[in-house]
Amino acid sequence: MNIQPLGDRVVVKSLEAETKTKGGIVLPDTAKEKPQEGKVVAVGKGKIGKEGTLQKLEVKVGDKVLYGKYSGTEVTTKDGQELLIMREEDIFAILK
Repeated sequence: MNIQPLGDRVVVKSLEAETKTKGGIVLPDTAKEKPQEGKVVAVGKGKIGKEGTLQKLEVKVGDKVLYGKYSGTEVTTKDGQELLIMREEDIFAILK
């Protein structure tokens, strides 16, 4: 992957959507919801604050995150990987 996000942007690889419900029902592709969890694969340098100082991002490469359902811009790399590029503010939480 050769994507280096700028500013406060983050590159996230979505985790696979669940194929089964908790009750054991197998979901067809048309019934699956868009995943809202992913793994951070690249981060920008940070956001420039009002005072002109660089504010580092809270997320780092390797973090598992929860983000908005329709957040970010989908991109496909030359390798065929489907990734999301979003601002850090679109990330709701870091999952531990």
